[in-house]
Amino acid sequence: MSDFRIDRRTLIKSSAAALALSAFGARPLFAQDQRLRFIWWGSQERADRTNKAIAAYREINPGLTVDGEFVGWSDYWTRLATQVAGRNAPDLIQMDYRYIFEYARRGALMPLDEYVGNALQISDFGQNNIDAGKVDGKLYGINLGVNSSAALYDAAAWEAAGATPPSKAVTWDQFAENCAAFAKGNKKSNFYATADASGLEPSFELWLRQQGKALYNADGKVGYEPKDAAAWFAYWGEIRKAGGCVTPDIQALDTLTIETNPLTTGYAATGFAHSNQYVGYQALNKSKLVISSYPVREGGQPGHYYKPSMLLSLSAGTQAADAAVKLANFLVADATGVNILGVERGVPASDAMRAQLASSLDETSKAMVDYIADIEDVVGALPPPPPKGAGEIAFALTRISQEVAFEAKTAEEGGEQLVVEATSILERA
Repeated sequence: MSDFRIDRRTLIKSSAAALALSAFGARPLFAQDQRLRFIWWGSQERADRTNKAIAAYREINPGLTVDGEFVGWSDYWTRLATQVAGRNAPDLIQMDYRYIFEYARRGALMPLDEYVGNALQISDFGQNNIDAGKVDGKLYGINLGVNSSAALYDAAAWEAAGATPPSKAVTWDQFAENCAAFAKGNKKSNFYATADASGLEPSFELWLRQQGKALYNADGKVGYEPKDAAAWFAYWGEIRKAGGCVTPDIQALDTLTIETNPLTTGYAATGFAHSNQYVGYQALNKSKLVISSYPVREGGQPGHYYKPSMLLSLSAGTQAADAAVKLANFLVADATGVNILGVERGVPASDAMRAQLASSLDETSKAMVDYIADIEDVVGALPPPPPKGAGEIAFALTRISQEVAFEAKTAEEGGEQLVVEATSILERA
């Protein structure tokens, strides 16, 4: 992540100050003028739920003010990096598994171990869900939910076109054939079977995993070859040529938000997302959506895996750590907060919270929880954490996929360029 910089001298000073405060028991507690800043990425649906949860928390903590801000995924990391570099990071930070190692190792996040079992009640999260927020043995992130990659589709549109939608019973080759069949049976203009997933890193990763490969090896190096990326670009090129997926100009409008995905904007009958986003997608789509696994590779390995949908972290420079931890605990381990957030950020990691939430779930939320259970037989191990620079590579994948889709490059040229750029980014990260 090239735009992320922390002044080491400032970091040392702030860390020393924090240690001094801790040593003298002077870490700020709740006061009448206590103020927190909280940043997250996501849709309006997520913002509405989060703000409602914050309002409920403030009812029992009237002296607390929480300033929340949210942006889409594409803009989030640039904004956060700028804030951290400018020593203006929010107290509470919604964090992703891909970035937590980078931020923690650069000293931007606060270790939370001292709070576990006290202000932070996460003992029933399960060790794997707790460990997902650890970096080098220390806890830097609180699991906000469990999710996996998913395909979301408009069942009525697929039925009207007389074609078979994606599922774990459908291979990638069959999915391409079904998208072509959709194009032939479809009666709507400027409407396609699927969004173009060639520039989506989670989709590319799942496809690689089914072939026994990975985005990154355990040593942090690129885990695939140019021919693998070229085959991925070519696969989507064939679907595009058959009229099965959206055109490049439509796909280019997608800024990796629920609101701009071709499924939501009405150009595609299928979109690819994280399972926790199903709630947000259904809220913005009039048609009934179905959540399903990705296509499979015949004879291949599991591609899906369970991951923390997102994590909650504290800025290393926060002056309100106790207050921030208490709010975080309310969101993940208190029935009131958990019920308000629901499963929009993923299935709760807490056994107790998951159990108490089950009876109050609506149809959409229940379907998402059922999906997590249904894909267990196609779930593999959680991959190693992405290395520094992985976020930049994800955006490079999107850009290069568009160049291939617009025919500025061949699939082979795109595959070669992706590996060259990814390698270069990792070497200087």
